[in-house]
Amino acid sequence: MKKVRMLLRVSSNHQLDPDGDLKIQREIVMEYILAHEDWQLDVKEYFEGAQSGYRNHVKDRAILYEVLEDAKMQEFDILVVYKDDRIGRLMWEIGAYIMQLKSYGVDIYTTKDGCISPDRSDIMGQMMLALRYGNAQKSSADTGQRVKDTAQKLVKNGRFMGGKAPYGYKLELSGELSKHGRALHKLVIIPEQADVVAYIYDLSYRKELGSGKIAQVLNADVTYSKLAPNDVWKAGTVTSILTNPVYCGYVAYKRREKNNGRYHRLGQEDWIYAEKENEELRIIDKERWNQVQEKRERRRPCLPNGIPSGAKRAMLRNDGNLPLIDVIHCGYCDAKLTNGSRYNYWTIKATGEKRTSRTPLYRCPFASDGRVHEGKMHLPAEKIENIVFQYVGNYLDDVMNPDEIKAKIYEQNQKIICSVQTKIRQKAGEIQKIQDDIDTMKKHVPEAMRGEYPLEIGILADAIIDLEERKAIEREATAKLQEKLRELQEEKEEGYTFADYMPSWKDVFYRADRLVKRVIIDRLVEKIIVTDEKLTIRFKFAPNLFDNNS
Repeated sequence: MKKVRMLLRVSSNHQLDPDGDLKIQREIVMEYILAHEDWQLDVKEYFEGAQSGYRNHVKDRAILYEVLEDAKMQEFDILVVYKDDRIGRLMWEIGAYIMQLKSYGVDIYTTKDGCISPDRSDIMGQMMLALRYGNAQKSSADTGQRVKDTAQKLVKNGRFMGGKAPYGYKLELSGELSKHGRALHKLVIIPEQADVVAYIYDLSYRKELGSGKIAQVLNADVTYSKLAPNDVWKAGTVTSILTNPVYCGYVAYKRREKNNGRYHRLGQEDWIYAEKENEELRIIDKERWNQVQEKRERRRPCLPNGIPSGAKRAMLRNDGNLPLIDVIHCGYCDAKLTNGSRYNYWTIKATGEKRTSRTPLYRCPFASDGRVHEGKMHLPAEKIENIVFQYVGNYLDDVMNPDEIKAKIYEQNQKIICSVQTKIRQKAGEIQKIQDDIDTMKKHVPEAMRGEYPLEIGILADAIIDLEERKAIEREATAKLQEKLRELQEEKEEGYTFADYMPSWKDVFYRADRLVKRVIIDRLVEKIIVTDEKLTIRFKFAPNLFDNNS
């Protein structure tokens, strides 16, 4: 009697279902083994779950190594699989693996083709073996390309291609079935996470913070830290959010590819985009998304120092506590001033307690390293900043005409009203779509109760309940938008504008935090030149703060 073991492999999790591919494989292999009177089925069974025989090499598949070690110890004589592709689909690797098993006295049988292990002296048989797995590898490659082509077409039509939902979304049953009878899912916005996404984009655009700095801001906030994926915000997570066009309503495919077992990000020029916007997925306006991409691109250190004429520079980093650090220069040697500090130490006589204080400084790097330099150029930050802030505030008051501001604000107010009206119409469309999904699912309830529908009645009922809850949420959001619209229209009818209550730009600038001050100064000021006796500020031009591209 020959001792026989079976190897079962499935390439995806859904094949593990009670009525899935695994059960069918085991039954067919068992019948094949029992049909041989001189075979004895061993108690040990090899199983490999959710593993691709095409993408994974033999050295990375632990179960094949275990089979090889057991064969080396002569624990069995025959290995039976359902089909030859259960061993793998790589032309040279699988052929060599089968011949190595043969060297240990183990033959491989399939329920479709019988023994596929040629003798070591059978050169023609070994060539046929290579041809067998060459065809299997080509078939997998062709299938993979068809899947990619199909995915690209579906993405261009705005369909989500599956996988894990991006931050800010969750997966819900769509009420549709694939051609294989599987329930399909769709992305649905999670409101509280969507607020975090909007805040991340605001930090990137308004304060020009990098991904690492944004992650620090989120982790330091009690509310936002609780909403972090995997309990903590990381720079990579923030970068993924800031570069994914799904947040402006456009599904993208081929944003990364696997090379040598590791995923690598591809440039946006290689991405496959949806041809039309999916309003149900939009969290960020397309214009704002593009603005963030442009600013992030200009901050990349690999870009040349020279910026094309007319292009607007983006800050490489916005951190630290010195808002003038990007534009302030030494008036003696023209070097850009850097971050410095002066520490004072003293002891309280009564208690003997030692104290320390730190004074932030702008310092010239050349004056600090012992070179011959006119002036010490260790300038207290507070003194310099107070002077510059005063002049910047006055500059803003001078160049920003109040009448033009009011006209722009009135125009902005009109845009807000139109935007709210558009959102109300969008919400109405979303509610109607949800209701259509509910009606469709309810039509299938009788079939599900009779067991004639692919989804069980419990799953169908849960999906209907989820949709009803979503509809209630959308109606509540619509009611809030309608109330906001009424308030805006009342203000318009009564002749009120925000400009009547708006503080001057000078006051806004003074009240801003240091990060915002740094961004504003970076926009307005070309260069600050300072000596021991004189401070010169060169402004760029009269800014248009209503220009979204500024």
